[in-house]
Amino acid sequence: MSERNKRRTRGGGRAGAAERRGSAVIEQMPWNPPKMIDPPVEPLSPEGVEAIHDGAMRILEEIGIEFLNPEALEILREAGCTIDGENVRMGREFVMEMVAKAPSEFTITPRNPDRAITIGGNNLNFGNVSSPPNYWDMSIGTKVAGTREMCQNLLKLTQYFNCIHFAGGYPVEPVDIHASVRHLDVLFDKLTLTDKAMHAYSLGKERVEDVMEMVRIAGGHSHEDFDASPKMYTNINSTSPLKHDYPMMDGWMRMARRGQGLVVTPFTLAGAMAPVTMAGAVAQSLAEGLCAIVLAQYINPGVACAIGTFTSNVDMKSGAPAFGTPEYMRATQMTGQMARFYGLPLRSSGVCAANVPDGQAMWETSNSLWAAVQSGTNMVYHAAGWLEGGLIASPEKFIMDCEILQQIQRYMDPAITATGVDEIALEAIKSVGNDGHFFGIQHTQDRYTTAFYQPFLSDWKNYEGWEVAGGIWTPERAHLMFKEIIANFEAPPMDVSIREELEAFVAKRKEEGGAPTDF
Repeated sequence: MSERNKRRTRGGGRAGAAERRGSAVIEQMPWNPPKMIDPPVEPLSPEGVEAIHDGAMRILEEIGIEFLNPEALEILREAGCTIDGENVRMGREFVMEMVAKAPSEFTITPRNPDRAITIGGNNLNFGNVSSPPNYWDMSIGTKVAGTREMCQNLLKLTQYFNCIHFAGGYPVEPVDIHASVRHLDVLFDKLTLTDKAMHAYSLGKERVEDVMEMVRIAGGHSHEDFDASPKMYTNINSTSPLKHDYPMMDGWMRMARRGQGLVVTPFTLAGAMAPVTMAGAVAQSLAEGLCAIVLAQYINPGVACAIGTFTSNVDMKSGAPAFGTPEYMRATQMTGQMARFYGLPLRSSGVCAANVPDGQAMWETSNSLWAAVQSGTNMVYHAAGWLEGGLIASPEKFIMDCEILQQIQRYMDPAITATGVDEIALEAIKSVGNDGHFFGIQHTQDRYTTAFYQPFLSDWKNYEGWEVAGGIWTPERAHLMFKEIIANFEAPPMDVSIREELEAFVAKRKEEGGAPTDF
């Protein structure tokens, strides 16, 4: 282990207050990625599972998927698939043989090994908002294009909140940085402002290779150590319906060869890019995802792969995407059931269609987050900060979402449902009898600080107390909290020599021109 990795830090937490760096703006729960203790919701009968599986296989066998990447076509041709131009068809036996090679569980280890996350099994991990081009906060009051400073501030929230377990794509696209070097600056910020698991956009050779090298440098790894197990991951989206583009396939194959984490998430909006029926949309989504996993397993058998779902519906009146709907929830649960059928880890999302952090934003996001829990999701993208169907990132929404995430973490705490002698509490009940109360007894006093979830954002005062305190609405409280967190933020430690090596790499790649801006 490098000297840098020996220097570990953890953000704030009620159980780890002594370890906090800087001022404790809030009392939050400690870093503790939750484990799902309830059985997942399974809306499909065994016959339904088989019908959707058969539908996905028939899409792959009879209709095919277009691969717009010549290298991927040649690899799949070598593997025995039927190639007709850019259309690829593959038999179900071959598909299942390749998918069976993917592990059902894998671990991503970032530069701080204390922040390692396990994807698969009953493990539940939350990530920050990723990829919106626009930003909104209460001090601006309108939608604006993202900047590097906005991106950095959202990365600081990503690091600060213990309920955020991995750093997804750019939390907002910093359009004030030229696209050819944007990945260099943002990854430098991500690696220095956070110590959580990193993501690379699969957008061609240069970006993927640069990010892998920067993550390798930040972790103090040799090339051999880096390739030995996942230190980072990528997520690709198919171009629905039934298509994989050139740059994403290029990045996908490069990361497969180097043993990094791979997540494929078809973007199937029922009624637009997929059938209007949820079973049809899920079957199409599975076909688009499984064929990418087949390619990765053929290139590097056993490489870490997860299948994602982004199946929702459109507003049939306007064609706009809708999220957090009953159909979205059921599609997520259905895909989770199918992911277990294939033995693959699952990615889903915490999303909404609302434009500002209002009531609609929170009920749609809550629906999507609880659907993730119910489906057995292992990796929840966009769990904090997402607005307008992914077009806006908001720090107020980020903080409001973290309140939900902490509640989910507490919900998964086995202590709540423990049934030992102390929990049944017969002696306490006997001591109170028929006409007392439990506030003052020793049983309560011994547990009052940890018995129940303690919110950091919700206001539980009555109306009069709330009004006397200023009558501050939830987004306003979140905005004030955001400003205080940023003002008190301290970045996780990094060896000076590693930081200098990162800076030198970024400068060198900028001199070389960075990455092309066309594909």
